[in-house]
Amino acid sequence: MPKRALSFLSAVLALSAPALVRAAEEREAWTPTATTLRANAAGISMSQSVAGLSLSKSGEVSNGGKGIDNYAQYLSDDGAIQATLYVYLPSYADASLAAYMTDKAVMERFGARTHRTAYAAVAVAGHADGAIRAVYDDAADGALTTAAAFLHAGRWVVKLRVTGPTERRKEVLAGLDGMLAGLRFDNPVSIHATKPARLAACPANDGGDARLTTRTVAEPADISLPREGQAPLCVRGKVDTAEGSYDILQQAGAADGAIIVPVDDAGTVVAFDPAKAGRGYQLSIHSVGQTDLYGIYDKVPSARQIAQILDGKDPQTAQAGATADYAANGEMTMRTADTKLR
Repeated sequence: MPKRALSFLSAVLALSAPALVRAAEEREAWTPTATTLRANAAGISMSQSVAGLSLSKSGEVSNGGKGIDNYAQYLSDDGAIQATLYVYLPSYADASLAAYMTDKAVMERFGARTHRTAYAAVAVAGHADGAIRAVYDDAADGALTTAAAFLHAGRWVVKLRVTGPTERRKEVLAGLDGMLAGLRFDNPVSIHATKPARLAACPANDGGDARLTTRTVAEPADISLPREGQAPLCVRGKVDTAEGSYDILQQAGAADGAIIVPVDDAGTVVAFDPAKAGRGYQLSIHSVGQTDLYGIYDKVPSARQIAQILDGKDPQTAQAGATADYAANGEMTMRTADTKLR
């Protein structure tokens, strides 16, 4: 199993750690000018000072030196309001899904008093429905307001997070909206229209354990599931693992379509897609800059099996048959299980 990416919610709370300070000093992913900071490969820029917030540091959350998992931290003059811009390259990119998983993470992290007061598509860079904007009040037992925005441009996902004391809520929201307005894109046409995910319950369909019939596949599948909130999704069931409980999602009304299990707010997704040739479902696990391919099952595995896959305890998937690595420049490299390149 691939090592999971650090949750963005955890990352924003740990950006002062010495390891990330060292990463910030490397600067491979960013080009600073006198007034702006540019994510080179993504072609996305932000002013170094925006809405009362100033750039504090920048670097890479993971995959050091590859420029595919980048952050920039902004602070108010007194440091009470913290904001983070993430520009990252998940192999399964979907801003609506990123918003959905961050929503779950915020609710779990900040306690029962936390309530969502805004969650809707907004315009960005002249594109209607270009981003999802979310606001959470009374977080951390009423002490904090936290807000976020999500968008998908080309192959990249952009995430903004701004957090500050409840009594400075107006500044928190001004920071988020200022950063959204301050984003600049080399190619604004690349912005995908996105809307919040529409979720409902769907008939449970756990037909027992599946069997892995083919251990290797030639290439990653283009998961045949509508993204960016284009069509309703439903919760087929839940997977309970040692690290948490996760929803099994499918397109509403498409019982034989693709199945996904989002794992975190940093782009980790388990997917079962109908195999191109013959019957069965191809298993792939997506993360930042990487897709691991585990072969084809004769049917969708049970929730118990999916839990074993996530926990690394499924005897059928001890090792990926192949891995697709995605570079910031758009190149993909396939590696087989014996690490030979082809």
